[in-house]
Amino acid sequence: MRDFNCPNCGQRLAFENSLCLNCKSALGFSLDDMALLVIAPPDESGHAGAVDESHYELCVNRHLAECNWLVERGSEGRRLCASCELTRTRPNDADTKALASFAAAERAKRRLIAELHELKLPIIGRDQDPDYGLAFDLLSSENEKVFTGHANGVITLDLAEGDDVHREQLRIAMEEPYRTLLGHFRHEIGHYYYYRLVGPTPEAKARFTELFGDPDADYQAALDRHYSEGAPAGWAKDHVSSYATMHPAEDWAETFAHYLHIRDTLDTAAAFGFAPAGATFERRVLGPSGFDTIIEMWLPLSWSLNMVNRSMGRQDLYPFVLPPPVLEKMRFIHTVIDDITSDPVKLADLNANRQQQA
Repeated sequence: MRDFNCPNCGQRLAFENSLCLNCKSALGFSLDDMALLVIAPPDESGHAGAVDESHYELCVNRHLAECNWLVERGSEGRRLCASCELTRTRPNDADTKALASFAAAERAKRRLIAELHELKLPIIGRDQDPDYGLAFDLLSSENEKVFTGHANGVITLDLAEGDDVHREQLRIAMEEPYRTLLGHFRHEIGHYYYYRLVGPTPEAKARFTELFGDPDADYQAALDRHYSEGAPAGWAKDHVSSYATMHPAEDWAETFAHYLHIRDTLDTAAAFGFAPAGATFERRVLGPSGFDTIIEMWLPLSWSLNMVNRSMGRQDLYPFVLPPPVLEKMRFIHTVIDDITSDPVKLADLNANRQQQA
């Protein structure tokens, strides 16, 4: 995530800002510009005025989801931003506890959508593809069973994951080194992109099978085996996490999530001057050596960030090891993304071919 500045006064801002605390300008985030725009300069008293009704307005979820994204006026009555419109189901207005976690989940989802946009990955919603388009069901497990997962383009998240204590208890119980809302979204979106980018392409699916295993292997049997027997001995030599050993589809999703972790963290580090400028999304790392360049930048950065965290008495920021087989799997993910997003014809064909095989 890049560094932001107030267009009015130059004050440094964060991705989540909706108000410049220096000049009091009202702000909103434009996905197309990847920038915070002033939508209402301060009035003579120093207080931010109303939204500039001639161009932009804030997403209608600005209070409910604490959303600071903009929508253009005159866009056929559209009031939800590009991130919020992907949410298909949310808690009802009376469930105040769940709504607090809903806002946290939407905040993480906006980071996900911004990164997908930066990577130029296609985001095909349910309005374009009713059967397999991307949608999010953000549900509370307070009174019913909710399972975080992906099915035919729909990503379901248990909003209990927004509670720090609950999430930490699960992390410890499942012996995970890392568990966050953003991590869940990045994992589940990996499943979505398998169906979009790999499944429909015989060559890509064949290479997937070589690296990850049979994507059509019995999932329920794999799930039962994983939770009864655990990860196999020596799993860390070939997998990025113990959960990745459960099924080839989960190995792909876990590795995809780590690819997104690495790309976004490198982009942020470059924006603040402690990674090379070539690490940004704007400086696309292309060609056969592109992935090697990314890893060459990532390994020293992640090591140094881990040491900084330890200096603050915190756990490692990136508590993972990337052995050669994992890097080869990640290279495949990079190649698939690069192949699609760098070829306008392929990308147009993908966007035109809405109905993918689940």
